[in-house]
Amino acid sequence: MNFKPKGIIPPIITPLDDEGNVKYDVLKQMVNHLIEQGVHGLFPLGTTGEFYAFDDETYEKIIRTVKEETKGRVPVYAGCNHITTRGVIHQVKICEKIGVDAVSVLTPMFVSQTQDELYKFYADIAKSTYLPIILYNNKPKTNVTIEPSTVQKLSKIDNIVGVKDSTGDMTNTCEYIRLTLDNPNFSVLMGRDTLIYQALCSGATGAISSCANVAPRLVADIYDKFMAKDYKGSLEAQYKLSPLRLATNLATFPAIIKEGLCQEGFNVGKCLDPIGEASKEAKEKLHAILKDLNLV
Repeated sequence: MNFKPKGIIPPIITPLDDEGNVKYDVLKQMVNHLIEQGVHGLFPLGTTGEFYAFDDETYEKIIRTVKEETKGRVPVYAGCNHITTRGVIHQVKICEKIGVDAVSVLTPMFVSQTQDELYKFYADIAKSTYLPIILYNNKPKTNVTIEPSTVQKLSKIDNIVGVKDSTGDMTNTCEYIRLTLDNPNFSVLMGRDTLIYQALCSGATGAISSCANVAPRLVADIYDKFMAKDYKGSLEAQYKLSPLRLATNLATFPAIIKEGLCQEGFNVGKCLDPIGEASKEAKEKLHAILKDLNLV
């Protein structure tokens, strides 16, 4: 398996109208904007893309729209997330038909699996497809974690090519890296935007960054400058980004990401109910941050 997940990959938002219908014209606009700003991949229907909100027909159309509009300029990673193994495999088969470059698979939600069950979950999905698979640990959202020893075992499966760590726990991230150092075909991606630079220093190959929707060039600078050995510039970009990431806590995720894009002039709409809009005070705080970043 030659696919190497790397760089800054925004989990692209899903633009919605007031009735909750996808605005595909705005989705295409976002695809082109993000690529022009220098991101290294696109990831439809991650957590930031409200993956939980759509039926199969809409799911397929969103991913197909991103894939076709990307026109091969960057890899397309698609979220395949379901409580059951067969539910994930069903989505993976849709992604095979579309021709995405890789899929990201979140740990099952609600069910509290053992590590043996998690291993079998991912191994069975990997066996069902030729697509590269990225494990996705978002313990703060799912209350389920993939322990480092389990990632080490899963990394030995040929088409499991990486893990995204959104725990915010650098010890966990470093253990993922340490325990897979002997496998050059396995990558660790940071999933917490305040820790991208630290993860790169430790051996991560990039980040899946929600804030890259709002500040794509700034987030890409963290990676690009690091790869150019401009470590001071990379760290400066990281610290510039941190207030924006911390501001996402001002409302239910991902409302602040969408609000930031609206303030920048992208007509992405609000999140699907029951997620409400950010408060007036939160919008004002966000606006001040965006102004400091010269984004508004």
